[in-house]
Amino acid sequence: MKTLIRTAALALTTIVANHTFAEAPPPSNLAEAVKQFSEYNTRLDQALAQEQTPENMAQIHELTYTLKAALEKIVEEMDGLNDTLEEIHIASEAESADEVSSYGADYLKTARTVIK
Repeated sequence: MKTLIRTAALALTTIVANHTFAEAPPPSNLAEAVKQFSEYNTRLDQALAQEQTPENMAQIHELTYTLKAALEKIVEEMDGLNDTLEEIHIASEAESADEVSSYGADYLKTARTVIK
């Protein structure tokens, strides 16, 4: 029994040692995040369409690092976009043309990065 446990522990240690956890660098801006999100979702779709072997599962695991980093950046930027939209709402209610124009330009610049 001790031999079996030692063998299993050694095998697990070898698997962990041979598997590199490559965390993707976070995207530097929204455009990069949207591009990564699109590209890596396509890769994930292709990987999910294959037989789920240990190698394929490792590939999927690696893809999730980049997807997570891209999605975090998108969510961060969308939170800011929501705040900017609220500023447009408040400025338009107050009939502040300069603020509406300024916030509107910022809003559309970010929004157009996500939708084409």
